[in-house]
Amino acid sequence: MSPVTSYESIRVDETHEGRRLRLVLAGGKGNIVDTAMCIELAAALATRTAGQHLRCVTLEAEGRHFSFGASVEEHAPDKAEAMLMGLHSVVRALLTLDVPVVAAVRGACLGGGLELVLPCHRIVATPAAKLGQPEIALGMFAPAGSALLPRRVGSAFAEDMLLTGRVLSGTEAHAAGLVDAISDDPEQAAVAWFEEYLCPRSAVAIRMATRAARTSWIDHALGALDRVEITFLNEMMQTTDAREGVQSFLEKRPPQWVDA
Repeated sequence: MSPVTSYESIRVDETHEGRRLRLVLAGGKGNIVDTAMCIELAAALATRTAGQHLRCVTLEAEGRHFSFGASVEEHAPDKAEAMLMGLHSVVRALLTLDVPVVAAVRGACLGGGLELVLPCHRIVATPAAKLGQPEIALGMFAPAGSALLPRRVGSAFAEDMLLTGRVLSGTEAHAAGLVDAISDDPEQAAVAWFEEYLCPRSAVAIRMATRAARTSWIDHALGALDRVEITFLNEMMQTTDAREGVQSFLEKRPPQWVDA
């Protein structure tokens, strides 16, 4: 794979004299998470986070919505593996990054969009934001959501979200522990938190503390992601109902499940 030297579906810039890296989803209406966007995000995380003075990454989005989710078109049998591996490369990079990542969420943050947010260290959302894993409605399940959601909201609440596909408001997500803070301006709230708590600290201490803080669960999270990834590709995507879920969505009609 050729290195990414420019970006089309994200924006990347630095602020505070290199102390903050700003990643902004810029994929058009709804910021659909497709393979191309994931390649760019993974490249930015690999090449733009090694600065000596970096203390924080903020993950934001252009427009009214953080993300409607992963590309349904790329769930087709000939594209699903590339799409999933691209998304999970970003999830793994965020999970193992040794500087804090703060996500600012407004509007819809669904499916693959929420899976990008779950590995972040802090999530700020508007009260009216919509967060959920509605993949079950397409005859599928959320792989990264299944691995990471229990860490934030507990097993029982995570199972409820994953099995029903229900969507939470930002206020409900905050009460459940999915969101860390509520703000009408989540981008500014993310910056304010960074400026108060991280900007004055030693960058090297922040890196080591960030890595240490996940010591007790990172291996479990990565192992769980490996396992659900295999289940999704080798079992879920081989079913008739998964293909029907994609096709019915694209054709804008109710799905006809055969339970196989």
